[in-house]
Parts: sequence; structure tokens; C-alpha cells
Amino acid sequence: MKFDNDGFKVYGDVTFRGMCPTEVNEQRAFFSWIRREYPEYGAIATHIRNEGVRSYGQATMHKLDGMVKGASDIIIPCSPPFVCEVKRRDHTKSKWQTGQQEYLQSATSLGAFACVALGFEAAKAAFLDYLKENSDV
Repeated sequence: MKFDNDGFKVYGDVTFRGMCPTEVNEQRAFFSWIRREYPEYGAIATHIRNEGVRSYGQATMHKLDGMVKGASDIIIPCSPPFVCEVKRRDHTKSKWQTGQQEYLQSATSLGAFACVALGFEAAKAAFLDYLKENSDV
């Protein structure tokens, strides 16, 4: 997995290799943590389910319904938005899906705090950085 990040931040140890939880388990850990520790953010934090294979007709209908290819795993719609794509701690066990990098690049260019987090601890660190950077919000 390569990081052609063009402006968005990467959190976590890119040199780590080894056993690690799946992306979905890392996401679940983040959502549990934020809902417990920061309930005001946890109340609006969301994961848009846009994974999976679809027929051409299904993809067309989903796009008309507002689905966006590559939407990040964690989106907190506040000002500025927090947008985070979660990958496995050992990022060699993950891969970019179509549109994910472009989504992060667009979010960054429009003023969002956008990043990639390699695991739950990295997502947590990213969110804590977000809070520091926006403490006057």
C-alpha cells in the first residue's frame, strides 16, 4: 500500500509488520472509544457503508441516492469536519479502494482534517490532534 497523500496526514507506524486486528475491528474500537470519551462527537460520528461489490444498476442507483465512492471510514460532520480512513496497523495487509485517496484529497482541499490511521491507536491519536488544532472551535 503506497501513500500518495497529497496533503492528508498519515498516523501510525508505517514500518510496523505483524499480527493486527482487521480494519472493521479497529473501526469498532474507535467508535466505542469516542462514544465513551467524547459523547458529543460520538453522537454524530458515522461510518458510511459503501463497501462491497454491486452490479452496474445498483451502483447507478446508489450514486443517485447520494453514495460517494471512496468515502472515508470515520466522518464527523462538525466544523471543520474530521475525516479518517482506517487501515490495518500493518498497512501491507490493507489496500486502497477506488476513490479513497481522492476523497481524502478533496476533503483536505475543502478544509477538513483528513487523514489515514493505521489502526485504532493511530485513529485515536489523529482525533486528539484534531481536538488540539481546533481547541478554539
